[in-house]
Amino acid sequence: MRRLGDLEAEIMDRLWRWQRPTTVREIVDDINRERPLAYTTVMTVATILYNKGWLVRSKQGRAWVYTPVRSREQYAAALMEDALGASEDRPVALTHFVRQMGPDEIDALRKALRAAGRRGES
Repeated sequence: MRRLGDLEAEIMDRLWRWQRPTTVREIVDDINRERPLAYTTVMTVATILYNKGWLVRSKQGRAWVYTPVRSREQYAAALMEDALGASEDRPVALTHFVRQMGPDEIDALRKALRAAGRRGES
């Protein structure tokens, strides 16, 4: 999976935080609080995200409303999978990654491994 570009990530961040279908106008208005950006630029990038399969859209009056297909966590997991895939020795890369984790993250990993083990037994 390719990492999202800067504006793609900025748009997706808003959609993930807002957790509701959103128009390009809402996204543009929010971005313009920080910096000027043209409506057409955001519309183009939203269309690109739709064509890449990151967003679904539906008509609401005359406007498209956009909703993410995947969660932020699913995106992060796919990036981690790609990062591990870049290594010639995935177990060693994974070991290095785990050594950088804090106690809460290690606890969450243990729970995920137990859950994955239970699924594998059935």
